[in-house]
Amino acid sequence: MPEPTPKGLLSIGEVAARTGLAVSAIRYYDDEGLIAARRTPGGKRLFIRSDIRRLSFILIAQQLGFSLEEIRAQLRELPLERTPTKRDWEKISRGFRAHLDARIGMLERLRDRLDGCIGCGCLSLDACRLYNPDDRAGASGTGPRLVVQKSVVTG
Repeated sequence: MPEPTPKGLLSIGEVAARTGLAVSAIRYYDDEGLIAARRTPGGKRLFIRSDIRRLSFILIAQQLGFSLEEIRAQLRELPLERTPTKRDWEKISRGFRAHLDARIGMLERLRDRLDGCIGCGCLSLDACRLYNPDDRAGASGTGPRLVVQKSVVTG
């Protein structure tokens, strides 16, 4: 006979139904320390309601391109033993704000510059002289710095 779920706690199946995550994904996040299941004497994982918010945060942060280590670092700022308050969430949102602002800036630069590069259709280094005379950007390092960095000395 299955163990009953104590009042106020959710089974892993209930959390899966609520979040849309596979049970295996919830186990993985628990094993990785991103959430902290309570265990029954029989080993059944149980969760508090605020774990739904933690899992939602993980999903959103992953969709924004944050690594599990970056997410883990932010979640360490939240209490495990109680439901996080608005103040707790504001604290970790400040930690993500600088990263998000940097990514937004990069996406805007990419949007504003990429069409000019692809739109001309030449696909040759000769045309890039418009943006990168005499390949000056090559002296400052590797990669697509003209698109991803805020400022590159090219003029």
